[in-house]
Amino acid sequence: MINMLKRHEIQVLRKAGHTQSDVAERAEVSESAVRRVEREPTVGDVDDGAARQQRHIGRPSKAEPFRQQVVALVSEKPSLLSVEILRRVRLDGYRGGKSALYALVATLRSKKARAMVRFEGLPGEFSQHDFGEVKVRFLDGTVRTVQFLASKLKYSRWAMVSLVDDQGVETLVRRLVEHYLAMGGVPLLAVFDRPKTVALVWRKDGQVTEWNPTFAAVMLELGVGVELCWPASPEQKGAVENLVGWVKGSFFKQRRFLDEQDLREQLAQWLQETNESRPSRATGVIPAVRLAEERPRLRPLKVNPQQLALRIPVFVGPTGMVTHDGHLYSMPAEAIAISGTLYLYQDRLRIVAGRHEATHPRLTTPGARSILPEHRASAVAAVSGKRARRYLKREHLLQLGEAAHGYLTELVHRRPNLWVVDVEQLHDLLLAHGDQALRTAFLKGLQEQLFGAEYVRHYLAATPLPVASRVAP
Repeated sequence: MINMLKRHEIQVLRKAGHTQSDVAERAEVSESAVRRVEREPTVGDVDDGAARQQRHIGRPSKAEPFRQQVVALVSEKPSLLSVEILRRVRLDGYRGGKSALYALVATLRSKKARAMVRFEGLPGEFSQHDFGEVKVRFLDGTVRTVQFLASKLKYSRWAMVSLVDDQGVETLVRRLVEHYLAMGGVPLLAVFDRPKTVALVWRKDGQVTEWNPTFAAVMLELGVGVELCWPASPEQKGAVENLVGWVKGSFFKQRRFLDEQDLREQLAQWLQETNESRPSRATGVIPAVRLAEERPRLRPLKVNPQQLALRIPVFVGPTGMVTHDGHLYSMPAEAIAISGTLYLYQDRLRIVAGRHEATHPRLTTPGARSILPEHRASAVAAVSGKRARRYLKREHLLQLGEAAHGYLTELVHRRPNLWVVDVEQLHDLLLAHGDQALRTAFLKGLQEQLFGAEYVRHYLAATPLPVASRVAP
């Protein structure tokens, strides 16, 4: 089956006016496949598994039991036509169709090396992207490994380079959208030099069989087709510039940097000179001049970088929490055991599970959790039995951290017969005042060695305690 991202590429190229034969050559499929894909509804999802199930794809090939016979025929005479192989295998009892057998033969024939074709991109046709890293020695002698993402429009040679903390898929797509925004729009196709960030599984011939779903969903949203140029195989898509080598050789290896801030400032200056002042060696024209020709052919960016949301499948656990990147986020108790989608923004995230939805600030502190007050109340209401509700409320308090743990430990040991009432009142105060206020009150209680809901209430109200009451029970 042609994967959904490849189908998306075919549809993008056909809508842009490319001929069926041209699209077939670019996408490395048959012209009949191009005609079939363009008749299909516009690709709106990149779930290949669901598509296979819907199309009833994945059943064992009828040609597979005859693999040994086909291998022997191809080995004996590599030039033997597929139609002759089909005739001979049918004499041995094969009753399947020719497509299944031809597909098997194609996997067994040796691939012919194709000559490298050097090409120049047309306006608005290609952009190229790649991660790189380089060791930088600052003037104070310290050495640091700097990572970056480089992008370039093939026609105009307009370039963008962003320093990054990692080479993960989220970093890739967010910086990619920022680069397209600075360029003034999106091209028809994006070429990626190193596919491991975007492709999860591929065959030996380089055909991707499973894309990174986060990457594929963003490219679908942007309306950009994807092409890969595999390491040491530039002939697959023509000659692709060594983008990372160009950035290293023209910038990093030519300059000296005082510190990271100086590096960032010099990088911005270098990009301005490269794009707006200096003619490109490849074209002899300043990139900004050719960008003026190219921009009318770029398509509008469909999503603002700040509004870009990565879609991640999640599951609401038995405690009403969703786990993402080592952090816990609360959901209503009614959403427990429901699968959903987490929409990840740069500064926040939104979780949708069935008819239930919650928005949280995005956490960065290791082990941190975000629990909305209304979710605590719904969790307590969903628990049956006084004892269960009592310990759930205490657990909500303990989730505030070390201050809460220390305060409740003292409370339980100093008031063994009254702590249940205290916990009920403290939980009410938590819902009314929030995490940070109660955490601060617990710290003050520990400092003053005063334990009880009445003391916490006074701290929260910022009223002085009566002198007579300043005695720990």
